[in-house]
Parts: sequence; C-alpha cells; structure tokens
Amino acid sequence: MEKYDLIVIGGGPSGYAGAMRALDFKKKVLLIEKNRIGGAGVYDGVLTSKTLWEFSQKVSSIRELTPEYKISFEQIDKTVKEAVFERKTQMTVHLQLLESATEDHLFEYEKGEASFLDKNTIQVKREGKETKIVYGDKILIATGSRPRYLSHIPIDEQIILTSNGIRNLTEIPKSLVVLGAGVIGCEFATIFANFGQTKVYLIDKADRILPFEDEDVAEMVSENLERMGATVHHGASLKRMEIINGKVEYELEYKDGKTEIINVDKALVSVGRIPNVENLSLENAGVKLNDKGSVWDDDTQTNVSNIYVAGDVTTDMALVNVGEREARHAVVRMFGPPIKPLSYKNISTIMFLSPEVASVGMSEQELNKVGIPHKVVKLDYSTNARAIAMRKTRGFFKILVTNDNGMRILGMRAVGEHASSAIQAVAYLIHTNQGIRDLADMMHPHPSIIEGVQECLRMLLGKSIYKSSIFKDKLKCYVCENGVCTPVEKLIQDQ
Repeated sequence: MEKYDLIVIGGGPSGYAGAMRALDFKKKVLLIEKNRIGGAGVYDGVLTSKTLWEFSQKVSSIRELTPEYKISFEQIDKTVKEAVFERKTQMTVHLQLLESATEDHLFEYEKGEASFLDKNTIQVKREGKETKIVYGDKILIATGSRPRYLSHIPIDEQIILTSNGIRNLTEIPKSLVVLGAGVIGCEFATIFANFGQTKVYLIDKADRILPFEDEDVAEMVSENLERMGATVHHGASLKRMEIINGKVEYELEYKDGKTEIINVDKALVSVGRIPNVENLSLENAGVKLNDKGSVWDDDTQTNVSNIYVAGDVTTDMALVNVGEREARHAVVRMFGPPIKPLSYKNISTIMFLSPEVASVGMSEQELNKVGIPHKVVKLDYSTNARAIAMRKTRGFFKILVTNDNGMRILGMRAVGEHASSAIQAVAYLIHTNQGIRDLADMMHPHPSIIEGVQECLRMLLGKSIYKSSIFKDKLKCYVCENGVCTPVEKLIQDQ
C-alpha cells in the first residue's frame, strides 16, 4: 500500500491550494479528483459566471452608445469556453510537470472517486482501472458543493436550470425567471439584463433582495436592475413552477393574497448549495457532520485529529478565496509551526452585480443587530473624479468605524464601478487592527476610485475637501448607538 504524508480529496480551488502548500513543506502528497481539476470553480462556478459578467458589462457599455446593438450567443459561448480552456490548461499542465519534474516524487495526482475505509486509509475507484488503496498520515477533505435542488420544482438543467445548467444553453433566452435573490441569483439576473435580449424576472420572497446586506446596498442594486428592464417580484412566494410545452410557467402569491401567473422561456433556481459528502463514507473514519449536513470543524480540523476540511464542503462561506485560505491554513496546522486561528473578520468579497458591490468586515445592519456603537461615513460616487470621467456616477462608499477617537475600521461597503479595487487597503487596516489616519494622509493616485476611500476617512477626521454641511445629499456622517443614529456634520477635528 502506497503511503503519503497528505492525501487531498478534491481538486477544486481548496484542494489544489492545500496540495501545493504541502509541497512547500517537502511532504509527499496525493491529490485525488473525481471529475475535473479545478472543480466548480473553473467549470460551473466563479470563472464561468464572472467571464459571463465581464462580457455582459462590455455589451452593456456598447448598448449605452448603440442601444440596438446585439451580441450573438456564439460569441458569448466562445468567450466562456476560451476562459475555461485557458484556466484548466494552466492547472492541468502544472500538475503534469510537477509529477514529472519532482526528483523525489513528492507529488502524485489520481483521477477517481475517493472514500474512507478508516481514518487513514482511502479507497480510490478509478474508471477502467482496478481500485486503489492508499494510506495518508493526514487527510484534507475538499470535495466542494453543488446547487441545491427543490423537490417540488422539476429541475432538468435544460429548461429549469441551476447555475450548473447555464452551460447547457444554446441561445440567449427571450425571457428568464430567477428564483432566489441572493448573490448568485442577482448576479445571473444582472448578466442577462446586461445582454439586453432577455426579459428578466427575479423572485424575491423577502421585502428586498440581498437580505444579508445593508438596505442602501440592496436598494441601489434593485433600482438598477429595474432600470435595465428587469422585474423584481418583491414579497412574492412561489406557489408552483412547471414545464409546459417546453417553456416555464410559474405562479406567485403576494403578501396581500394576490396571485399572478407568468410564462417564460427559462428558469434559474438559485436557492443555495449543499456539500458533497454522500459518497465519502465518512462514518468509516468517524468524521462528524453538523446540523446542516456539512463536515463539522474547529479551525479546519474535524473531530478526527488527522483529518482536516476546507472550502465549500463546510458550506459556512462558499467563496474561492476563503476555501483556498482555509486549505493553506489547514496544511500549516498539519506540518508547520503553531499559528493563530483563522479570522473571518476581514474577508473581502465582490458581488458582480450592477453596479458592482465590494465588501469587507461587518455591515451596518450587523453592527446594529449586535449593538456595537459605531460611526458611519458615506460618500456618493458622483463626487469622485474617476467616476465622473467614466460617466459611472451611480454608487457610494460607506465606511464603519468604532465610536471613539481611535476609529478602528469595522467594515466597508463600496457600490459602483471598480468597487472591488477600493476595499483592499481597508481590509488590511481591519486585519491589523489599525486606525485611519495613515491611510487618510497617503497620496492616492488621481484620478482613481480609491480616492473615495481617502475622502471618507478625511470626512471622519473633519478635514474633507467637500463639506457635508453643503453637500448633504452626497456626503453623510452619523453616529449609531443604542439603536439610534444621529447625523453630524463632522465627527472629530483632526489637526
């Protein structure tokens, strides 16, 4: 039986990152992947959806100048396939060269379905080959997740789709309903609205989309979707969704009891994801699941001391950057020096919507919910020179800090063009528990979106270029304590 220092189950972003980190420690590693290297992160998830979004943004920009412009489905499909091919080729060639170039043969890749025989022994079922049994001192579970299906909806991945079924489209649908107003649902609603050839409907059971985000963020995204021609069914419950004569018929019921029946070409069901744990035989290793059906862990370590877990299979936070970080952290815990537990306080996220939304740290509604006193500064995009030059002035910056003179940053939201480029410096301040003065006094590049961050910090320090007492609709400062938010013109005077 072949023995390894580490066996990684799953070759998506998390598993791949974990395997590579173990090689840094000169450990013998076996990476097992059931289907395709890169997993959903390459084929059905982030890469494909973000390629679609980037392409749709270009189309939307052209349509602003030439409203009758139309893109063909073949052009869209070609672009996505090229992106997938480029990424999968990079990853596959990298593994092949690692296997052949490593003099001490530290790395091996095996395609097959892995399952536990005990806490150290893994069975690998290989198509067209005999089953292989291997031993690992340490095991990393990184098997990812998949879209959740609903039993009462006939999802066939052709007419009623999940995000996995988007690749099955052969033409741009004339109409599409999206069930689920979270990030993935709103992203796909944005993509198809951007192309300008699809009437988009979004079913929002709550009173507003993106219920986990601040109201001002959700409101701007919702308004922009509707401005682009989408219909948002606010406060609507889905009574039924059926495939009739090759199309989708769905019935809604609103809070006032009113019902509505609508027919569309396609439906996208986006109601969360579930972990891929069914075929791992975790019971043979004694690995526990939590009440959500995902693998239980304590700072990436399961209840079995030599078995660790990372990425979507925990379903706590299904983000590529989080999964990769968890996997690398787990490997350091296995083979490196003692380290601090992972912190999830400064996770930077991007929502590819219209406009783009970037966030880090806590939101305003989270702070109010847990009763943390804080100061808020909010700056409209229309005051930013780069946004004006791009003619993209819809959006805002919002920074939340502690309600004291130290003003440590608790969180930030940026909504608008290039929002993702504006949050990293703030994420670093949160990570290092620093105040705001150094960043406020830096010379930022001009014209740039990140100058909006600088101006927010200047507002907190009472030395902004534009004064909130004059531009009350564009610059806002307020203090929130005990559930009460009080507007102020300047929060402190920093000499």
